[in-house]
Amino acid sequence: MSGKTGGLGDMVLLGPYDVSGDYQALGGISSPRGTFDQTGVNKYAYERSLTTQDGSVQATTFFNPGMEANALHGLAKTLPVTDVQFGYGRGTSLGDAAAVCVSKMINYDPTMNQDKSLTFALNVQANGYGLEWGEQLTPGVRTDTTGTNGTGVDFTAVSTAFGWQAYLWVTGVTGTSVTVKLQDSADNSAWTDLSGASFTAATAAGAQRLQGGRTDTVRRYVRAVSSGTFTSASFAVVFCRNQAPVAF
Repeated sequence: MSGKTGGLGDMVLLGPYDVSGDYQALGGISSPRGTFDQTGVNKYAYERSLTTQDGSVQATTFFNPGMEANALHGLAKTLPVTDVQFGYGRGTSLGDAAAVCVSKMINYDPTMNQDKSLTFALNVQANGYGLEWGEQLTPGVRTDTTGTNGTGVDFTAVSTAFGWQAYLWVTGVTGTSVTVKLQDSADNSAWTDLSGASFTAATAAGAQRLQGGRTDTVRRYVRAVSSGTFTSASFAVVFCRNQAPVAF
């Protein structure tokens, strides 16, 4: 029983913004899978294989029309037609679980409650990749004042050979740019750049997704490393390490 936790101190990232303070509740985080019926005449029950992967998040948010750059209303009111990268962190400690997806915002519907509070239903639907669960390589949003080697996260498995996906949210940069890359290690001491795991240099707030080859090896420990010309860079990274072959 001691391993179970509640939902206090969580984090929500939407686009390039940390909007944790504007979310009242998450009504549902789902990653449904399509199935293909391949039942033979010699079977006694349905036989199915998995096909496409989807994802969606339903949430209740507060009305925040504030002038600050990360006010949720400023982003949501236009229902942007471009992809918006979503991230939910179950806690904000290094290695905490996170649900992530590249998504479309599909509604932003207000409700005036009986007590005159104003809330909005805000839903996102995964686009192209489905919803994934990973681990945070930063303790929530990390702020570096110079290039920094992050602390390694222990994924416990000695190594896997099914590839990976990684998500980056840069919430702010003071200076020229920041580049975030990922490294892995067998012993949490000798580190090597993970092939293909260097995000594009960010000059301002934004979000990015990367994925490795489907048979790429990932060793036991993974960390996020920053470099560039900046006096302050705030960002969050989630790493999804595949435990079995995946389609995308």
